[in-house]
Amino acid sequence: MSKVDYKKTQKELYAPKKGVMSLVDVPEMKMLCIDGEGNPNTSKAFKLAIEALFPLSYTLKFQFKAAGFDYVVMPLEGVWYADDMRTFSADRKDEWKWTLMIRQPDQVTKEQIEAAMQAVRAKTNPEALDLVRFETFKEGKAAQVLYIGPFSEETETIQALHAFIAEQGYQLRGKHREIYLSDMRRTAPEKLRTIIRQPIE
Repeated sequence: MSKVDYKKTQKELYAPKKGVMSLVDVPEMKMLCIDGEGNPNTSKAFKLAIEALFPLSYTLKFQFKAAGFDYVVMPLEGVWYADDMRTFSADRKDEWKWTLMIRQPDQVTKEQIEAAMQAVRAKTNPEALDLVRFETFKEGKAAQVLYIGPFSEETETIQALHAFIAEQGYQLRGKHREIYLSDMRRTAPEKLRTIIRQPIE
């Protein structure tokens, strides 16, 4: 049985080189999502969201594999924002709003997700499981860069990405997105690999 890995089949989206800014066209993607707010370093809601999204994603994977289709579970992603983006600041993390998500295979249906949710609920029943929603995103044109290092030091790279966007004749659109290629629970901060992506127009 072959295994689908979007990180390999869509390398332009998931394998940028460190520090190299690029323009990409992000296709429609199916996601499991949970919304929340607060400092990701201290928020209980942030931890609970991760504890719900990964078991559900792996349960879906095993259900698909049993039916003859295997794939690699995708990394965690997050979009970050504030009701008034003029107030969005690294110094005010407690006011941040976020959506955590994990991409799912294109073939997945609401019925399959509901079956997986029932299985997870019967097995471990994560506290935030009922907050998970299924949504389709299409970000379209975006700029991105691979950042390696602690989240607390991303600002300079984000500013450089925004400057690149302006140099290319575009402006920011939508929400700041991060794709966490490393397991933030097990990786030293200085080795964390994060794709920083910004939709543009």
